[in-house]
Amino acid sequence: MLTTADASRAIRDAIRPLAAEVVSFESAIGRVLRQPVVAERDQPPFDRVMMDGIAIRFSEFAEGKRSFAVQSTQHAGDERQTLNVGHAIEIMTGASLPKGADCIVPVERIVVNEHGAHVEANYEANERQFIHACGSDHTKGTELLASGKRVTAADIAVIASAGLADVEVSRDPTIRVISTGNELVPAGEPIADHQIRMSNGPAVVALLADNGFTDTGHEHIADEPETLKVRIGEHLAAADVVVLSGGVSMGKADYVPEVLASLGVTVLFHGISQRPGRPMWFGTGPDGQAVFALPGNPVSTLVCCRQYVVPALRQMQGDTTGGTAFASLTEPVEFPPKLTCFLPVKVVSNTAGQLLAMPIRTNTSGDFAALSKTDGYIELPLEESEFPAGTTAVLHRWRL
Repeated sequence: MLTTADASRAIRDAIRPLAAEVVSFESAIGRVLRQPVVAERDQPPFDRVMMDGIAIRFSEFAEGKRSFAVQSTQHAGDERQTLNVGHAIEIMTGASLPKGADCIVPVERIVVNEHGAHVEANYEANERQFIHACGSDHTKGTELLASGKRVTAADIAVIASAGLADVEVSRDPTIRVISTGNELVPAGEPIADHQIRMSNGPAVVALLADNGFTDTGHEHIADEPETLKVRIGEHLAAADVVVLSGGVSMGKADYVPEVLASLGVTVLFHGISQRPGRPMWFGTGPDGQAVFALPGNPVSTLVCCRQYVVPALRQMQGDTTGGTAFASLTEPVEFPPKLTCFLPVKVVSNTAGQLLAMPIRTNTSGDFAALSKTDGYIELPLEESEFPAGTTAVLHRWRL
């Protein structure tokens, strides 16, 4: 069996990147850039006034002048004016600094009447105060966003400021989620005592959507080899990624591995030295599709989806954002098996600003109800079995 690190590496090596497409900048939110965004011009593109008030010459103020004849008014968007000697220009926030002016006195510090603009007697001014210098944010040609950045709302403003009406992003992956099992009954339908509600498939779809992947379809397929072959084959032909839940263990009704093999899917590994999720299966389709067959127990399904499927999808898009997070255990944990432990936790913080992981015990890997109390899980290495309170561990939140 592979270690968790070996499994992640095998998946990374097998993933093929998605093609790029061009979308309007308004539609780029949540997408991954496939081009750098560079500054169209200096920012700000002129000396920008930061306060409503008057624009004056500081040298005149320094010499003791406190009253100025009002020459004119300049609003944001008006052409830049030239300040006459001994005068002031009433100025608005966002306007370009008039030629000859190098000091802004805020409106709260002046009185304007028919005799001019008068600065408070005890007001102290500084040269170039309340002036946002041209190019002080960045200069023309500066790379503002790198390829591989997932676009946020703030990034939309950056893209628009760069003058880009359209931008190149990764295509969203097409994903098909398949639930297998004769015992499963969808919500809203009559259910017998010997049956269970179908929850894994909807939960996987929801977890993917919570991480930004919404081009998904879900189907429940009975444990019948020929039916599985036909339906999985159709989904395989239509998708970049196929995610199956159930049917990958060693039981007589676990047909998924042999069905996938008959469809030309090459198995890269079956089994990872971890709990939960030990029976996980991964392979690639005949056209390079990524195929994940997740264990059927609900906790195993969600952990494996978050641990392996979500990072693979981000890799497909060329997403280079993100990093490793850590949290400290609030209580001691013992885990004797020589397996990596993915322990569900509630994340809290203390007054020192430290992230803390509070273990939430599940009653076997079928106890999906306990997961609703969690924010994710921590990763405890297989080389150890005792983890004292305060142990720092890698934190995996459900939402990356």
